[in-house]
Amino acid sequence: MNALLGVIFHFLGGFASGSFYMPYKKVKGWQWETFWLIGGLFSWIIVPPLAAFLTIPNFWGIIQSESSSIIGFTFLFGALWGIGGFMYGLGVRYLGVALGSSIMLGLTMVIGSLLPSIYYEFNPQDGKDNIGLMLSSEWGKMVLLGLLVCVIGIIISGKAGVMKDKELQTDAVDPHGVEVKTEYKFGLGLIVAIISGVLSACFNFGLEAGKPMANVANEAWKLANPNQGEFLFQNNVTYVVVLWGGMASNLIGCLYLSFKNKSYTDYTKKNVPAVKNILFCALAGTMWFLQFFFYGMGESKMGNGPSSWILHMAFIILIANLWGVIIKEWKGVSRKTISTIVVGMLVMFVSILIVGYGNSLR
Repeated sequence: MNALLGVIFHFLGGFASGSFYMPYKKVKGWQWETFWLIGGLFSWIIVPPLAAFLTIPNFWGIIQSESSSIIGFTFLFGALWGIGGFMYGLGVRYLGVALGSSIMLGLTMVIGSLLPSIYYEFNPQDGKDNIGLMLSSEWGKMVLLGLLVCVIGIIISGKAGVMKDKELQTDAVDPHGVEVKTEYKFGLGLIVAIISGVLSACFNFGLEAGKPMANVANEAWKLANPNQGEFLFQNNVTYVVVLWGGMASNLIGCLYLSFKNKSYTDYTKKNVPAVKNILFCALAGTMWFLQFFFYGMGESKMGNGPSSWILHMAFIILIANLWGVIIKEWKGVSRKTISTIVVGMLVMFVSILIVGYGNSLR
């Protein structure tokens, strides 16, 4: 039952992440960095403390009582994750959307799911899955198989994207909905993509670094609610610090683009529906945070091991591709291309079933 609930919660998180950009498409008259920053105020600064306040008594006391090293590393990994997300655009620019996204998302999934388990192989800790345990257990082998299958699904989807771009011969659109002028430079693009993929995986490292805070919240809840399992919302306190780091790096990036593009004038433009824009940004930012809210619930059922990160990433990619089909981004392509993207999504769906089954064997 825990495995099934974990999959359901990770689906809800993946749906929120794969869908959050839709409200941004309703924003009028603002450049990307303008509405991204406004949405970020909600997803990084406003909503996370509110969620923690509503679910964890004295969450601020837990943060204040934690050591500076844990707070510092949690913040640092959040900032590195934010940089990785910002570099995503450069990877798309030099490799194209399909190839760049496949490389970066694949690296984020593999590194974010495996590196912590490799670390705990050499630095064992109670309750932490290590790579040796996974390779020697049936459930672990099944989870690793699911990871491999999901990466194959990403590659197939990337291939479909390349076919689509060639057939439609239009400017690419990145996952944020921004038109990208591709300047194909494979060597440079590969370096940028690797850096982005590695840094984007740092969110999972941030959760690992901030786990002591979640453990305090979890133990307090279990003391007040004996024999009721793990606390669903224990990670909400960790998110506050991780997203501080993400806000810091994204704020610097957005301000740089604002001055470079002179888009800081967006806020004072006439004939721009500012109130509606802010409301859509607030909705998008809240949806963006909900991916982590539900991720934490899924993790409480499955553990903060490879399984949670794999399911999180797989559902995001799957839902994002489904939205692409629904809003007719694939309209006008050949049946072969449609078949390829469908196969890619089916393969990723199979990977989700494999990972879920693997966790049920524990």
